[in-house]
Amino acid sequence: MERKTVDAKGLACPLPVVKAKEAVNSFRGEGILTVLVDNEIAVQNLQKFAAQKGLHAAGEKKADKEYEVTIQVPQAFLSDSAAPVIQEPEEASCSPDARKKGMLVVLSANVMGYGDEKLGKSLMKAFVFALAKQDVLPETVLCYNSGAYLTCEGSDSLEDFRELEAEGVQILTCGTCLDFYGIKDTLAVGTVTNMYDIVEKMEQAVTIVRP
Repeated sequence: MERKTVDAKGLACPLPVVKAKEAVNSFRGEGILTVLVDNEIAVQNLQKFAAQKGLHAAGEKKADKEYEVTIQVPQAFLSDSAAPVIQEPEEASCSPDARKKGMLVVLSANVMGYGDEKLGKSLMKAFVFALAKQDVLPETVLCYNSGAYLTCEGSDSLEDFRELEAEGVQILTCGTCLDFYGIKDTLAVGTVTNMYDIVEKMEQAVTIVRP
């Protein structure tokens, strides 16, 4: 039986879950994954992740700010997940964008939610990071108003946007917004769009995601 440990202490959401997901997918046989975290929210997120995957998870508090989440990975889970992984390259070569069709992510600000600006920027950074790690990616990410800052030099999310773009996701930033904020020359990922295209993308979208 394989045993693996992931030390996710000190990592902000959603990194503990992302690292746990990567570790689970790396198992080649039945095993147990132990994830070390430092807060109860991370424990709950890991247990929710396991439940979504049909895996059993148990959390235990070891000491102050020391928690341990144990996730059991049965052979049946590996067998069930093996087929789609093997078949994916052939399916992708026939229809590379089929799983992304119609999903539009709209980022209208460089913060997520209302309240403290520092918290809002931290949440937006975490959102874009988590978006890039999803199994199902959007077809397009649209940035406008202060959301234009997210695709320009100095953005903490550039690498995540580049990862999305490399996977075929279209990254579009409002040209009027770039001009208004004086940052058009600093656009670092994706392409410039206009209001006509923005309206068209929204009208054609099957699903619109707004953080």
